[in-house]
Amino acid sequence: MATATTKPTVGIFGLTGCAGDQLAILNCEDELLDLVELLDVRDFLMASSDPDTGASLDIAFVEGAVASHRDEERLRRIRERSRTLIAIGTCAVWGGIAALDRFADRAALLEEIYGPASRTFDQLSVRALHEVVPVDYRITGCPIEREEFLGAVACLLNGDPPQTLAYAVCAECRMREHNCLLVERGLPCLGSVTAAGCDARCPGLGVPCIGCRGPAADRNLDSLLATLEARGTPPAIVRRRLESFGPLPAMAGAAAEEDR
Repeated sequence: MATATTKPTVGIFGLTGCAGDQLAILNCEDELLDLVELLDVRDFLMASSDPDTGASLDIAFVEGAVASHRDEERLRRIRERSRTLIAIGTCAVWGGIAALDRFADRAALLEEIYGPASRTFDQLSVRALHEVVPVDYRITGCPIEREEFLGAVACLLNGDPPQTLAYAVCAECRMREHNCLLVERGLPCLGSVTAAGCDARCPGLGVPCIGCRGPAADRNLDSLLATLEARGTPPAIVRRRLESFGPLPAMAGAAAEEDR
């Protein structure tokens, strides 16, 4: 990180995605002035019309998936100029919505939708950041929670790695005394295998968790599939829902890396 007499230099970037994670950072309205006092934000196009695109960075926060050659080249440049790279948001961490059907013939899909014009598109099979460059830390979410971002910044300023929650959304449901949508109503809720950090917002409103934060470290997918199948939900439907936010093989690989 930076020395004790200087503020860490920071860049915040977006690849292919909705920019929701950058917006979540800007929505830290009450804390923005404190953040500017503590961080030297050099490159943040969403918040500045004159970013310093060549500055060396202590920390780079990157949202979005790698979906084109342009994304890949830009990410590699960001990695080269950054001491610490943090993937923020489900697209950056797992691939996200953009990675649906990533193993299908993308050229054929684009041809079917856009016709001959698709042959001029700059497109690649969608990947999460860790599949292209080394990623130091991850903050998942669709979008990220502002409290997790602020907590990560606090940890980094103290020279500590950002803290991540090892338990699942189900634990947050229990802590907030929400009724279990799976047990009591038989709804296909994925809270037992999804990373916590959202305060079980959807189940608290009676909406089943759809796994948007990616897999929990202590997940037991086989148990959930068996439970849902016993209640009439085919495992294929559950797997497909989980794959809405990242291909299961990629999710399993990155999660296993984190578990180590």
